[in-house]
Amino acid sequence: MSLPERRLRVGTRSSRLALWQTDHVVERLERAWPDLVIERVTMSTLGDRDTARPLSRIGDKGLFTKDLEDGLRGGTIDLAVHSLKDLPTEPPVGLRLGAILAREDPRDALVAPAGVRLAALPHAARIGTSSLRRQAQIAALRPDLQIVDLRGNVPTRVEKVRSADINAAVLALAGLRRLNLESEVAEIFDADRLIPAPGQGAVAVQIRANDEALALRLAPLSDETTVLETTAERALLGFLEGGCQVPVGALARRGSAHDLHLIGLVASLDGRSTIRREARAVVTCTEDASALGEALARDMLDAGAREILAVIRQGVLPASRPTGDLS
Repeated sequence: MSLPERRLRVGTRSSRLALWQTDHVVERLERAWPDLVIERVTMSTLGDRDTARPLSRIGDKGLFTKDLEDGLRGGTIDLAVHSLKDLPTEPPVGLRLGAILAREDPRDALVAPAGVRLAALPHAARIGTSSLRRQAQIAALRPDLQIVDLRGNVPTRVEKVRSADINAAVLALAGLRRLNLESEVAEIFDADRLIPAPGQGAVAVQIRANDEALALRLAPLSDETTVLETTAERALLGFLEGGCQVPVGALARRGSAHDLHLIGLVASLDGRSTIRREARAVVTCTEDASALGEALARDMLDAGAREILAVIRQGVLPASRPTGDLS
């Protein structure tokens, strides 16, 4: 199909990681379609503007995406680049995903001075993260630690550790690698210790639902394995109605012969109650992947996740909550 020459305005947040991700998408587009003329448009989101409050207290509906989505609907940009894990699972009106690129390693990592691992951190050490999911799992591994809410972009959080404001921090390995900060990593957490956020490590491109020409342009950028894995993860999250205010983790891995292995986690805020379940299925399309995610979510709810989530949503926090600014 012949496509007309086109100018595109790409919406992005202004952080170093967001710009890296946008540059990555633009480079892929320009290689696939040399006739494109692409302009980057930086935008501020609520999550960027409100840096004083913990993310879980601001709300969890599009903290880092809504302003970009409004730009798409209003016609000021033609596509938006997001970290997939920031996108709410509910499909936004008038918009759709145009591509999900092959993702980087989805695991979490510990940033600590001199390569100190989690087990070797001093008693009552201060460890920073803005994620309730990470807070709950770290509390389960080291209940003595002081978990401090840590906001800011990736370099800012790394600098907090360098300057000894905190003893350590937990961040996504993908972001550290993309910004050439992997040398700061003291430990990488496999899924038997910390399950990552659904969609972690993946970059998504969002477009208007009726823009078929742009959808065709973006099609070569999508990675089938990443699409199936993250679809299962996000289906689990969506069925549980999770988000920034709920400690939910999910990780899917595609094996041979279309086999997809999915791990799900729901944890109480203090890490004392954890529901972790796994499931496998033959997955050949996104509908199969969604079905796997929803089936595992049902199993988790029946196994006790429903009660954990009810307590969290009622705002009932554990009396033994660790010191520090837990959100």
